[in-house]
Amino acid sequence: MKGFGTLARFAAGAACLAVTVPAAAQESAPPAFEVPRATAYAEVTGLPDWTGIWYPDWTLLFGGRAAARPQLTPAAKARLDAYNESIKANGPDQYAQAHCLPPGIPGVMQQPYPIEILYSPGRVTVLTEAYQQARRIYTDGRELPDDPDLFFNGNSVGHWEGDTLVIESNGFSLQTSLAPGIGHSEQMRVHERIFLQAPGQLIDEMTITDPEVLTEPFVVRVAYKLDNEFPIREYVCAENNRLTSDGNGANIDLKLDDEDDPFATLGK
Repeated sequence: MKGFGTLARFAAGAACLAVTVPAAAQESAPPAFEVPRATAYAEVTGLPDWTGIWYPDWTLLFGGRAAARPQLTPAAKARLDAYNESIKANGPDQYAQAHCLPPGIPGVMQQPYPIEILYSPGRVTVLTEAYQQARRIYTDGRELPDDPDLFFNGNSVGHWEGDTLVIESNGFSLQTSLAPGIGHSEQMRVHERIFLQAPGQLIDEMTITDPEVLTEPFVVRVAYKLDNEFPIREYVCAENNRLTSDGNGANIDLKLDDEDDPFATLGK
């Protein structure tokens, strides 16, 4: 019965933790609903109507990205130069793609795939088809954490200025980057403004700061157009993923046996 006694003590300790940890967490987090639920949802219906599926606007997307040039610190510029030399020697680095790692911010908002925006009391949720990501932007008055855990999409809080959603984000995973070859530090912050520029045209303007990487704020604008012809689809990166990583990047493995590969016997 000795083992049972140990298990019982462990269960009792876990029960104490189950009581005390949520209580401590509740002291720093705002209540779920500070107003009656019906009133909270009535406020949601008064927000700008961004209903529907938003696809990248190809007429503006690439032009905006091509025009954006981050101004780098000397150390960041040296790392970018080394990255470019590695690309020349080894080809494109597709480690993240081979391992199905999402690109994080700003990359996930720049993918050639649609997004959808959902409202609920105290929160705006941005669903992206790419990598099936869900960005939770809390509009309930909470502050950004001072010592945040690091996530691919960071920690985000927002508020409304008229019909513009203003977002502040911090705490980004160091596995993500600002652009190919340009990483960031834990000090990176992203300020976003999402608004309708014209009927059916949504703009996400991101201003990125990072004192260890950027000598001035880096501004990226992404445009979306409303297109409800096709719904958001499943995006399961690991399914039929043919990228293989060899430590220097990634290559395509066609997974063909000799009898299936019409080129397998060439040169033999």
